Amino acid sequence: MSKLVKNYNRKKISFKYGKGSFLYSRNGKKYLDFVQGIAVNSLGHAHPNLVKAINNQSKKLWHVSNAFIIPEGEKLAKKITQKTFADYVMFQNSGAEATEAAIKVARRYFYLKGKPSKNRILCIKNSFHGRTLAAIYASGSKKMTEGFGPRINGFDHFEFGNHQSLKKKINKNTAAIMVETIMGEGGIKVIPDWCLRELRKICDKKNILLILDEVQCGVGRSGDFFAFEKSKVKPDIVPIAKGIGGGFPIGAVLINKKVAPCMTPGTHGSTFGGNPLAMAIGNVVMDIVSNKKFLKNIKNISNYFFLRLNEIQKEYPKIIKNIRGKGLLIGIQLHTNQTKFIKKLMENRLLTIRAAENVVRILPPLNVKKNEINQACRIIKKVCSEIK
Repeated sequence: MSKLVKNYNRKKISFKYGKGSFLYSRNGKKYLDFVQGIAVNSLGHAHPNLVKAINNQSKKLWHVSNAFIIPEGEKLAKKITQKTFADYVMFQNSGAEATEAAIKVARRYFYLKGKPSKNRILCIKNSFHGRTLAAIYASGSKKMTEGFGPRINGFDHFEFGNHQSLKKKINKNTAAIMVETIMGEGGIKVIPDWCLRELRKICDKKNILLILDEVQCGVGRSGDFFAFEKSKVKPDIVPIAKGIGGGFPIGAVLINKKVAPCMTPGTHGSTFGGNPLAMAIGNVVMDIVSNKKFLKNIKNISNYFFLRLNEIQKEYPKIIKNIRGKGLLIGIQLHTNQTKFIKKLMENRLLTIRAAENVVRILPPLNVKKNEINQACRIIKKVCSEIK
């Protein structure tokens, strides 16, 4: 009997090793992994460049305190700021930690402006920003907060796509609007570019900060390095994680030069955040994923995948309601039972994961091959033909 706490509903399967887009179970079966640790393994399993990086760094230095300069972190921060809107970076361990830090930055910024009561964050109801106490209350999900009272104050919520509700909720105490550019857990819902531009205008007009949570949709997942790039919007704060480590725990908060000075020594810390081992891997991931040719290939392969999935949807309109998402963050919204569909896919050796609104979430590695997408589509089509 397992001695692990039962806070996960684990499938009765475990894996011995992985390579690229595939996982190999302990009973010898080969699975096409379109979960990839929930958008974490951006370059698939056991990418040779990442294996080399971790092996080389492990022989030199694993961890030192942030009380000292960490050259690998300085190098990665420079690469990130050269490629993005950001002027400064704070490294963390995870998406939830990055989100928490983003909230702290927004509140601290106005505190130093002499406005300590300007500390509330406005978020989309039933979004997802992590599992820490502040993050679950930021998400505005009754399901996630149940049993974890008292309520963490400081968050207000509006319905997805409801601009009137958004504007009404802004008041003199609002410090920031924080939204996922593409809602992952919430059902793979993309915030349109025009809407992002409107959010930026509102924030400028009301003197509040714009936080775009790109923990799941960032680092190439959308086909651009950030999902907000096509909108030409420049946010103030962006938490990232997942893909930047290629499977190794790395998070970060990206901050512009207007806001960054509020974080002075002692205002925030992270024991493991930015350690040499993590940074060595992050540097390699950054070099690969930020490459223009690599990003262009994501867009091309994504277009092909969406084309194939939409063909399947047209063939089975009573099974598939619609195909949604962007890049390689894809959702199949079903008319039929979501759990049964995912189970059937797994029985046919394709691994996917659920999201809200009866959506099957598909998250292949960013370097997925066309023949692997074809294989996935054959399985999806087969399950559609068999399901009742």
